[in-house]
Amino acid sequence: MGSILARIKQGRWWKFHGGIHPPEQKFLTMHKPIRNLPLPKVLVLPLKQHIGQKGDIQVNVGDNVLKGQPLTNSPHPMAVPIHAPTSGIITEIKNTLVAHPSGLSELCIFIKPDEKEEWVARHICQDYKQLSAQEILTKITNAGIAGMGGAGFPTNVKINTKVATKFLIINAAECEPYITADDLLMREHSSEIVDGIKILNKVLSAEQILIAIEDNKPEAIKALKKVTGSLDNFHVCVIPTIYPTGGEKQLITRLTGLEVPQGGLPSALGIVVQNVATCFAVADAVINDIPLIRRVVTVTGKALEKPQNVWALLGTPIKHLLTQCGYQKQSPEHLIMGGPMMGFSLPSIDISITKTSNCILAPSTKEIPKDNNEVDCIRCGQCADVCPSQLLPQELQWFAKAKDHDQLQKFNLFDCIECGACAYVCPSQIPLVHYYRIAKAEIRQQQQQDLKAEKAKARFEARKQRLAQEKIKREEKHRKAAEARKAAMNSNTAQAKDAKSAVAAALARAKAKKAQASDDNNDKKSQVSAAIARAKAKKQAKDGIATNKTTTAKTSDRLTKEKNADDQEVLDSITSSNTETTKPNTKKQNSNDNNNETATKEKVLTKAEKIALAVAKAKAKKAAENSSTHHTDSNLNSIDNDINNQNNTDDINAKKQRIAVAVAKAKAKKQQQSTESKNNQSKESS
Repeated sequence: MGSILARIKQGRWWKFHGGIHPPEQKFLTMHKPIRNLPLPKVLVLPLKQHIGQKGDIQVNVGDNVLKGQPLTNSPHPMAVPIHAPTSGIITEIKNTLVAHPSGLSELCIFIKPDEKEEWVARHICQDYKQLSAQEILTKITNAGIAGMGGAGFPTNVKINTKVATKFLIINAAECEPYITADDLLMREHSSEIVDGIKILNKVLSAEQILIAIEDNKPEAIKALKKVTGSLDNFHVCVIPTIYPTGGEKQLITRLTGLEVPQGGLPSALGIVVQNVATCFAVADAVINDIPLIRRVVTVTGKALEKPQNVWALLGTPIKHLLTQCGYQKQSPEHLIMGGPMMGFSLPSIDISITKTSNCILAPSTKEIPKDNNEVDCIRCGQCADVCPSQLLPQELQWFAKAKDHDQLQKFNLFDCIECGACAYVCPSQIPLVHYYRIAKAEIRQQQQQDLKAEKAKARFEARKQRLAQEKIKREEKHRKAAEARKAAMNSNTAQAKDAKSAVAAALARAKAKKAQASDDNNDKKSQVSAAIARAKAKKQAKDGIATNKTTTAKTSDRLTKEKNADDQEVLDSITSSNTETTKPNTKKQNSNDNNNETATKEKVLTKAEKIALAVAKAKAKKAAENSSTHHTDSNLNSIDNDINNQNNTDDINAKKQRIAVAVAKAKAKKQQQSTESKNNQSKESS
C-alpha cells in the first residue's frame, strides 16, 4: 500500500501490455455544454438494460404513469427496475429492436409523453451521512442504477462486497475516440460526482479513493482537483493518454501494478471500480430521490451539423437525437452506438437510448467506411503486439470461425475486453472483435444448456437416492416391527395370547376371503359355462333351421322333378296316342267283340276322366300351397309357355284345365292299355 501511494504521489504509473493511439476526434464536442432536448413523441424502454435478469412488469397498456414511477420490480438480486422518464400513458408493451450487437428484439414498454412532467412522490434526503449502509444500498437498488460506463453491472451488487476494500477507483479516463460525455459531466457537475463517491465510500469504507483521468482533459482535471483538494484519501490521478486505459483491468494495472487473476473479479484484490456517470446517478438517487431516468450522451460525427453532448431521457429514439443535431443522411447509412473502437453498427435509427448508451456516432463515408474489404490473415502479428490482455487474436479468430469452443476457452477468449485494438491495426481489415462476440455468445448459450442439464441430472440423482433411502428405512421399520411382533407373540403373556389370537383370526379371515374369492371365481366360471352353452344351443338352433330349410328345398326340388317327370310322361303319352289314332288297330280289326268292350269302357273312362281331373286339380292345389321354392314356379311357367305356344288365343286358366284333362285322359288310356295287355297275356296263357 505504501509503495503504491508513493508512486501515485510522484506521478509514476505502471504500464500494461500493448495499447494504441488512434485519432481522438474529441474536438467535435468537447467545447460545447450539455444541452437539454425537447421531449420525443414516444419513449421505448427495454425491460433489460444491464447485465443480469429483467424485472417483472408492474403496469398495463392504457395506464397513466408519473415521472420516476417504477415500471418493473426487482425480485432477483441481479435485476434492477426501470422507471418512467416522464409522465404519460402506456401505449404498447411488445417486442422490438434493442441496442445490442446481434440486433435482437426484446420486450419493451412504450410511453407517450403528456408533456406535464408530473413527478411521483419523492423524499429528499437532507443529510445522506445519517443513512446506514443498508439504507443506501436499498435506495441505489430501487433507483435502478447499473454501471454506466461499461457492460451495466448492477451497482448495488458490485458495492455489496464482504471483502475489505483497499482502493475505490473512479474511472474518468474516457479513453475512446469521439466520446466526451464524462468529460463534460465532470466539468459541469463535479460536486455531485464527488457526493456520489462519498456515498459509495460510506458503504465500502475504502482506505484510498483514486480518481483516474487521462491528461487530455485539462478542464475536468481542474474541476475535480478543486472539489477534492480538502478531502483526505482522495487522489486525482492524471495518467498518460493511451487506448484502452479505460478498461477495468488495464486501469487497475495502470494505477496499482496489480493484475486481476484470470476469471476473477477486482474485489478479490480489495478493489472496486465505478464510472463517474454512475457516481453522479448515485448522488441523484440517494439525495434527490431521482431514479436513473436520463444520462449524458455524446452525439457526434462529421455527418452531423451540430454534434454535441445532450441530456437524453432513457428510451429516447436515436432518430430524435439525430434530428436535434442536424443529421445529414449518408449513402450508405452508417450509424454506430458507442465509440469507433468498441461500438457496434445500428440496424435501425428507431432503437432507443439505454443506461449504457454513452455515444451515438454518425461518421461520414470518408471518415469511417461502412464496409471493409476483409482479406486473409497474413500472420503479421501486429494484433498480438497491441492486445492489452496479451492474447493471440489471430488464433482466436481461426478457432471462432471453426466453432472450436474448447480451443477458444483454452486460449482465454473471455479475457478479451473487446477493445478493438487488434482490428484497428489489422492490415487485412479483419473484424476480429465481431468474431469474438459471436463466439462468446455461442459459448455462453452452450454453458447455460449444460448447466440446466447438470441441474436436472443432480435433481434426478437426488430423487433416486432419496427414494432408495426411504425404501431402506421402510424395510427396516417393517423388519423391526415384525421382530417385535414375533417376540411379543413368543412370550407367555396375555398380550401374546391376544396377539396369537389376533393372528389366527387374521389368518382365518384371509382363508375365508380366499375361499370366497375361489367361490366367486367358480361362480364366474359357471356363468361363463352357462353363457357358452346358451351360445352353442343358439347356434345349433340356427343350424337346425338352416337344415330344415335345406331339407324343405331338397324335398321341393324332388317333388318338382317327379312332377316334371310325370308331366313329361303324360305329354309323351298324348303324343303317342295321337300317333296311334292314325294307325289301324290290328287287334280291333280282328275282333268285333272288342268294339263292344271298347264302347262300354269309353263310358267307364268318361267317369274315370272326371275322377282323374278332380285328383289332378287337388294335387295341383296342394302342390301350390306346399311348395315355396322357385323351381316349382319355373316348371309351371315352362308348362304355361308350352301351352301358350300351342294356342295363344285361349285363356290361361282354360289352358291349364285342358292340360289337366289331357293328362287325366292319358293316364286313363295308359291304364286301359295296361289292363288290356294283361288280359291278353292271361288269355294267351290260358
